[in-house]
Amino acid sequence: MDPKGLTALVTGGGSGLGAAVARALAARGAKVAVVDRNQEAADTVAKDIDGLSVACDVTDAAAVEAAFDMVESRIGVPRIVVNCAGIGVAQRIVGKTGAQPLSDFERVIRVNLIGTFNIMRIACAKLIPTDGIGTSGRGVIISTASVAAYDGQIGQAAYAASKGGVVALTLPAAREMAQFGIRVMAIAPGLFKTPLLEALPIEAQTSLAAAIPFPRRLGDPAEFGNLVCHIVDNDYLNGEVIRFDGALRMAPK
Repeated sequence: MDPKGLTALVTGGGSGLGAAVARALAARGAKVAVVDRNQEAADTVAKDIDGLSVACDVTDAAAVEAAFDMVESRIGVPRIVVNCAGIGVAQRIVGKTGAQPLSDFERVIRVNLIGTFNIMRIACAKLIPTDGIGTSGRGVIISTASVAAYDGQIGQAAYAASKGGVVALTLPAAREMAQFGIRVMAIAPGLFKTPLLEALPIEAQTSLAAAIPFPRRLGDPAEFGNLVCHIVDNDYLNGEVIRFDGALRMAPK
């Protein structure tokens, strides 16, 4: 599926991997809706790529429906939907102050897993009534998992569980949507140079990079954006989660 001229919707598009995806798709000629809770961040990226800025909380059912309606009315039904919105909490199940508050676990699951599903369900509902694009079907949905889904570290119980849910969601969703010509994929990135990691001291970044077999460096968000574009291009990629980590396997801590 050639993204040129197609509408793309990217959640978490105001920063990090989401911003890189929005820029990569725009460079390929897509009309991009930059969706983010942070209106200012979404505005900045959208302005840079001549896209559409949409403020939206992915956990809010009504807000997501309204966001899709707005995008459809302005630039068309999104044929390419990329889930990059997410949060992480480094917290032990039982710490020095006692058991992890259940609300903290629920919040991570709600944003990372339920938010991903919320976007997916509305995206599919919008795509099913559309006409297909040649042999490429109706569209493609790409979610962001994490290597933590497989190698979750101590303190990552909530994050790993949420991303494990994204991994488990991908194949059944792809199987259900196959009859409509809608592909469903996911990427499980390792350590990327996002604002969260860039805020760490250089020594800490170097230490993290040293654990990556090859290339021995943090991933570049632009590389993540390029992989998204390849998935869009390659119609035979479906129902799979791609580890994107330089052969990294996370240690327990």
